Amino acid sequence: MKRILISTVTLGLMLASTASAADPRVHIAMLQPPRSGLSPLSDDAFKLSRWSTAETLIRLNAEGDPQPFLATEWQRLDDHNWRFAVRKGVKFHDGTDLTAERAAASLVAATKAVPKPRILDGVEMTVKVNGDAVIVTTKANDPLLPNRLSSPQLAIMAERAYGADGRVNPIEAGTGPFVLKTIEGVTSAHLDRFDGYWGERAKLSGIDADYVNDGTARAASIRTGVAQVVEAIPVSQAALVDPDLIHEVPMPRTNTLYLNTKKGPLADPALRAAVRDAVDREAIVRTVYEGRADVARGLLGPALPWADGLRQPLVKTAARPPQGTKITLATFSDRAELPEVAVLAAQALTKAGFEVKQEVRQYAHIEADALAGSFDIFILSRATVLDSGDPVAYMFSDFACKGSFNISQLCDPKVDAALEKAAEAMPGDTRRRAIIEAEAAILATDAAVPMLHERVIQGEAEGIEAAARDPRERTLITEHTTLAQ
Repeated sequence: MKRILISTVTLGLMLASTASAADPRVHIAMLQPPRSGLSPLSDDAFKLSRWSTAETLIRLNAEGDPQPFLATEWQRLDDHNWRFAVRKGVKFHDGTDLTAERAAASLVAATKAVPKPRILDGVEMTVKVNGDAVIVTTKANDPLLPNRLSSPQLAIMAERAYGADGRVNPIEAGTGPFVLKTIEGVTSAHLDRFDGYWGERAKLSGIDADYVNDGTARAASIRTGVAQVVEAIPVSQAALVDPDLIHEVPMPRTNTLYLNTKKGPLADPALRAAVRDAVDREAIVRTVYEGRADVARGLLGPALPWADGLRQPLVKTAARPPQGTKITLATFSDRAELPEVAVLAAQALTKAGFEVKQEVRQYAHIEADALAGSFDIFILSRATVLDSGDPVAYMFSDFACKGSFNISQLCDPKVDAALEKAAEAMPGDTRRRAIIEAEAAILATDAAVPMLHERVIQGEAEGIEAAARDPRERTLITEHTTLAQ
């Protein structure tokens, strides 16, 4: 009976992904399953954004500058108040109208969410309606507010999405060119074209998304034609795929060792320095990534080309020989390269004198322990400008005393002061210099040891046109994407 059920599901997906050439659907293989039922208030928001089903008031252009989206214009009234005019004539997928009241309610729900979306880490924000606009007021001066409102976690959803228990159900609740119709748990999701879309009508009739944790299986899906667009083909599989079907995109993503600064042996700065000095970054790039990555000089990589030009040499803490110090090094298996990175890092640390125990699980099963500080070292592939197009939110989330993703358990007054200075700086050269000063303050603690900056390999079948190759991982299938058959 079980074999019959699986065959039926597979057949259904094949039929869905082989619609008529005049009106095709696209089948995509996603890297990770949802963690929170596709709630837009979680990291699952980026799936909704990549499927073009949930939209925000603001979006960013390729340079990271804010552009109109569900807000047609905005004005900074003073240091604390901004006015955003809400686009008229927009329908939610359930047929209800987008209004300023509805936009305000979605933003208020985000401010009250537990946990709070990371783009709002350290931000106290209130929202009220002003005619056909919303007024957003921040307790602190926040020059980056329009960028924050571009985060997929601040998507504007229909009233039906919000349950009394605080859960958010995105089915038929967005405003994008594709409407989410069904969620099959952590297996798949299915979307249809939304013919009432306020913008250009989508060229595809729908999207069928499978979650494929295994990197080998994702690569096989593009080789065999099962999927037409594939996220994150592992470097180890790239050579097995037709070069015409893979596209390398430099990413603002850094592979980093997060060192526990609060408890365990690495609470000692001298032992953290020993970890920093032991890791062979070049060997990891050369072997695990087969040269398809860049050796890290800091937290911020080549995707932010201004960073290198502003950096100054760091004053490094002196290392102390480990002499058999026992440490636990952990990572997750969802990204195929990370367990291999863990092996090489463990070998280097062992050679330096540490006694290393490794632990590898799926991300969904290890995140809570990592955030609780259960490991001495955690290897994480982390997007550095994912939410706002600006790295301050990432740096605050990961390294501020009150950061919600502070795996290193770091709480350093100098770091917090540097982050506050960067957060308050106006966009442009002044802000960029403050960001690099904050990066230097973080690196001086050795709470983080950046190893490399990744490039993502995206698979696209023959016939796919205008699939987005987005360094920020916000867009993938859009209203412009087509599939010739």
